[in-house]
Amino acid sequence: MCLAVPGKVIRTFEENNLLMAEIDYGGVIKSACLAYVPDIREGEYVMVHAGFALQRLDEEEVRTFHQLWQEVLAAGGKK
Repeated sequence: MCLAVPGKVIRTFEENNLLMAEIDYGGVIKSACLAYVPDIREGEYVMVHAGFALQRLDEEEVRTFHQLWQEVLAAGGKK
């Protein structure tokens, strides 16, 4: 199973004629392609899947995601 993960754009740049960004995932920095959201600016949040930023998120959506993810982890596979 693959998940999309929210992150904060900390820097945009061009690489091989593609708009890219460094994304901060809570202290882990990775690059992602911004081809699907070319109007994203530094400081904004995006949902990233398989190295592609797919949509813009606001801070409330990011907080909700993290809260729900913590609930999943706390459940620890309980049925």
